[in-house]
Amino acid sequence: MSDQVSDEARVIPLRGAPARPDAGRPAPPEAGPREPLWRDLVGEVLRRERRAQERTIKDVAEAARISLPYLSEVERGRKEASSEVLAAAAQALGLGLGDLLSLVHGELARRTAPYRRPAAVPRRPYDGLALAA
Repeated sequence: MSDQVSDEARVIPLRGAPARPDAGRPAPPEAGPREPLWRDLVGEVLRRERRAQERTIKDVAEAARISLPYLSEVERGRKEASSEVLAAAAQALGLGLGDLLSLVHGELARRTAPYRRPAAVPRRPYDGLALAA
């Protein structure tokens, strides 16, 4: 045996290779559509509200005291804004933070409704006879 070290780089995968289903086991179910990210929805709602008011992003950024590039990143869903930033942007649009979050929640519910699993059917209470010894 020789103790030679290879000149080739050794690759260590960060994630394990996907497991192949065993012959006796069924394949795992296909992953359904991905749920939208909260930051994407927040950005879309902010942009929609701003455009509905026919305001420029510069105008809203100045009113909210947020830098224009940062507000642009938030609207595009690239930044996860803090509650303070969201409250300032909402206020600049004449909304409260609760109003903004409610609009975002409504959008999330609308988009995910077709993919939600039906609620479990409630079980009827047992109406039989129980005997104890």
